[in-house]
Amino acid sequence: MSTKLNLDIQTILDKQFNIDFKGYSAIEVDSFLDAVLEDYETYQDVTKSLNDKVVELERLNATLRAQIIELEGRSRLNDEGGQNVSQLDILKRISRLEKAVYSKE
Repeated sequence: MSTKLNLDIQTILDKQFNIDFKGYSAIEVDSFLDAVLEDYETYQDVTKSLNDKVVELERLNATLRAQIIELEGRSRLNDEGGQNVSQLDILKRISRLEKAVYSKE
């Protein structure tokens, strides 16, 4: 999502006004444009920071959604099997089988 801006920092900085006998004070105009430049720089920095944060949060969101899908899949498998087998249960079973195998030898 990129929005086209009419002005950038360099355009504002390079802007020249025609001098007229009854015109505005060049010092006041330059001073005002300096303030506009400062605000514009701040605006660009804040916008970039927020866009970076959006990208980071979208990545985190995608990761969390993938984890939810994985956990829902595991939950369905456990529900369909009628058993809730944990890793600890599997390790205990393996340990009992090893004891049974090695005790007969």
